[in-house]
Amino acid sequence: MRLALCTFISVVLAATGSGCATLAAADSNALWRIVDGQCVMSMQSSGTPGFCTRVDLHAHYAILKDINGSSQYLLIPTDRVTGIESPQILADDALPYWSDAWNARTYVEKAVKQELGDEQLGLEINSRYRRSQSQLHIHIDCMRKDVIDMLARHRRDAPGKWHWDTIDGNRYRIMRVASIAGADDPFRIVSRHLPNDTTMASQTILVTGAGPSATGDGWLIVNSSLDLDEGSGSAEPLMDHACRLARKR
Repeated sequence: MRLALCTFISVVLAATGSGCATLAAADSNALWRIVDGQCVMSMQSSGTPGFCTRVDLHAHYAILKDINGSSQYLLIPTDRVTGIESPQILADDALPYWSDAWNARTYVEKAVKQELGDEQLGLEINSRYRRSQSQLHIHIDCMRKDVIDMLARHRRDAPGKWHWDTIDGNRYRIMRVASIAGADDPFRIVSRHLPNDTTMASQTILVTGAGPSATGDGWLIVNSSLDLDEGSGSAEPLMDHACRLARKR
C-alpha cells in the first residue's frame, strides 16, 4: 500500500512539470489530494508533514518537493484555492502566499548545498490555461542564468512602473517593487494593472530578486498574458529546474 501510494505521488509530481502535463490531465486534483489527504492529515495526527517538506497549519500552506528537478519546490495552500483566477487571492483577508513562498527559497539552497543571490531564485505561477493542476501552486526554484542577465537591465527601474520587454520571443511587463506583501502582493499589483481585455485567469507571474539582496535591491514582478500578442501564459520556462548556475559556481 505504501509503495503504491509513493508511486502514485511520484507520477503526480512529475506530471506537474510542463513536459508531463498529459499525465496529470487525468487527475487535475492530484496535488490537492496529496496536500489535503496526506500532508495535512499527517500533521494533524502526528505533528509530521508526511509526504510534504513542511506543513504550516496556522499559515495555511504546505511546501512539497517536486520530483521534476533536483531543487524545485511548490508552495500549495492547505485551503481549496483553484489557481490564479480564484477570487480568494484578492480578498481582504487573502493570505501572503508570495511572501511565504519567498521565505521557502531556503529549501532550494539546501537542495543545491550553497547560498544563492536573490536574483538567482524565482517564484512562478502559471495561468489557468498553462497548468495541469486545479490547486494553486507556486513554483520555487533557480532562475536561468541568461534570464538573470536579461532582467539585470531592470535592476534600477523606478519602483512601481511597468516596463515592457521581450524574453525568448514572448512579451512580458516588468515592475520593480520594494515589497511583495500587503498592497504590493504580486497578485494585487497584476490585478490592479490588468491590460485592456485581459483576465487574471490568463496571467502568469514570476517574482525574483532585482539584485543579490531583495531587501536592498527590491523584487522584480514579471507578468505576461495569453490575451496579448506574443504573451506567454507561463513564465516557468524562465526558471531552470536543473539549477545549472549552482553547478558553475
